[in-house]
Amino acid sequence: MRKIIKRVGVLLTSAVMLIGSSMAVCAADDGTYTYNYDYWEDVQYSPDAYTVSGVYTSVDLGLDKNLSSPQGMFVYDNLVYICDTGNNRIVVVERVDEEGFVLKQIIEEFKGDVEINTFSGPTDIAVSEEGELFIADKGNGRILKLDADLNYLMQFDKPVDNTLDPTLTFSPNKIVIDTAGRVYCIATGINKGLIKYENDGTFSGFVGATPVTYDFTDYIWKRLATEEQRAQLESFVPTEYDNIYMDHEGFIYACTGNVTEEDLDSGAADAIRRLNLMGNDILVRNGEVPVYGDLYWGEGGGYEGPSHMYDITAFENDVYVALDKNRGRLFAYDDQGRLLFAFGGNGKMDGYFRQPVALEHMGQDLLVLDSQDRAITLFTPTEFGSLIYQAIDQFDAGEYTASGETWQKVMDINGNYDLAYIGIGRSLLRQERYREAMDYFELKYDDDNYSKAFKQYRKEWVEEHILIIFIVVFAILIIPLIIGRIKNIKHEIDIADIFRT
Repeated sequence: MRKIIKRVGVLLTSAVMLIGSSMAVCAADDGTYTYNYDYWEDVQYSPDAYTVSGVYTSVDLGLDKNLSSPQGMFVYDNLVYICDTGNNRIVVVERVDEEGFVLKQIIEEFKGDVEINTFSGPTDIAVSEEGELFIADKGNGRILKLDADLNYLMQFDKPVDNTLDPTLTFSPNKIVIDTAGRVYCIATGINKGLIKYENDGTFSGFVGATPVTYDFTDYIWKRLATEEQRAQLESFVPTEYDNIYMDHEGFIYACTGNVTEEDLDSGAADAIRRLNLMGNDILVRNGEVPVYGDLYWGEGGGYEGPSHMYDITAFENDVYVALDKNRGRLFAYDDQGRLLFAFGGNGKMDGYFRQPVALEHMGQDLLVLDSQDRAITLFTPTEFGSLIYQAIDQFDAGEYTASGETWQKVMDINGNYDLAYIGIGRSLLRQERYREAMDYFELKYDDDNYSKAFKQYRKEWVEEHILIIFIVVFAILIIPLIIGRIKNIKHEIDIADIFRT
């Protein structure tokens, strides 16, 4: 059914969604470029959830020379670490409310007994709670671990594994660390999942490899083909991730754009995954639309194909935001996989991008690093966006009445926002106001929650009317017996009267 709706929807909405940045600029002129999808998968524009607080270029950051092809970014408290890849350095800036960002430090070398104490094309960085720096020094084929004073502690080298090509150059691209100091790495050319290192540098295996997908006819042909023909066929191998992010609970969000349109459309592949310690995907996907960004992929404005999820970040309320490198958009989802909003686009105006490569958050603010513009765009929530987050936080804290009231404020701003209706319904459900909750769920075709509310409402109704139900059932069963008995007695009396006469 979804595919049918999607195909019909393409004819009706592709002209709106896919004519490129020119349409995006028109939307901006109307004061909004934020949208969502309704139950029918139609595009619904909405008030902006985020606004641009500033765009900070190399000059604004106080740098002596411009950023050159920056590829990575990490936020630690009020500090932002930028991998200035082309200049072989790490730039550290501090956020100061009155001044935006000010230059804190430039790291071009480090101390310690090591042959090479400089960087070569660093692509990612992570900072531990103790202030230790983990740097994906891609050009030097290593992951560095430095202390807070930039002293060399150790490095993580190419994993020793018999399944890896011995001639493969180790090129660590993206990294995350957990609270125990274990390192998870994405390396170029290694598609077996995430490379996992223990805190002592020991390689401990691969985790989170994506499921292998293939066409059945190709599989049959590969079985029948000669050895030379097999060598020419594409191998059935897992997909390589583009980026990873470790949330506050220790789960790893992983995203990739290395998937086909057919696999996305059929559900055989996922653009976003949430991995537990065993590498299993535990991402909840209860939303009406799939968790892969834009639904419609027609050509327009020089862009085509599905969203390319290139980076991802997650808040403490389990809302996660993914960056679409293809069309320069940001997609925010809640912990149930429901799309909260999407915004952005490709272009040269504030709030648009030319080559976005990294996404981070600072509180509920979002930072996007643009490699081509060599700048950081800072987004802060609007009243509309803040109310959405507030309603989610209140519900998670058990403040169901307050959450419903906040969702009502969201609805007052945007009466077409489906999640406001569902949010009110969920708050009423938790308040045991089942009949009212059913009305809100019915309005937005939320069958699952409607069924939950109806089940509880039915149980509650039965408990309240049990006496009446008992009397009715008793009457249905007993009254016919009594009537029958009376008729029998009357019949016996009539017969007795006949014999007496």
